[in-house]
Amino acid sequence: MQLNQVTIGCVDYQASVDFYKTLGLVLIVDAPPRYARFESADGEGATLSLHAVESCAGSQATIYFDHASAAALDAHVAELIARGHQFHSGPQDESWGWREARLKDPAGNDVCLMYAGSARRFPDWRLDGRKE
Repeated sequence: MQLNQVTIGCVDYQASVDFYKTLGLVLIVDAPPRYARFESADGEGATLSLHAVESCAGSQATIYFDHASAAALDAHVAELIARGHQFHSGPQDESWGWREARLKDPAGNDVCLMYAGSARRFPDWRLDGRKE
């Protein structure tokens, strides 16, 4: 199995579409006011979809976007701050080997911009002990 897509709720369709576009995702399906789908700029891998809901109260989802390097993460965060996005943490190195910066989307979903390198798939505590 491969991850195909993640769908999250949005309460303000256009604000959410604009938010994910400013993060660098490419809008590939636009069906306002109820549904949008994005893919990463490289056009490969899983997609992220927005589905209009009345409320996102109680949402426990966190969306993670990996970067090619710690420097790329830091530059992206600096660019987003310059555009007015407010981060509630980071970028900072975490004890589990990732570098992370966190913010919320317009619906209140947690978004983590991160760089994990091989630590994402091959942490020291991986159950099968497999290394990169």
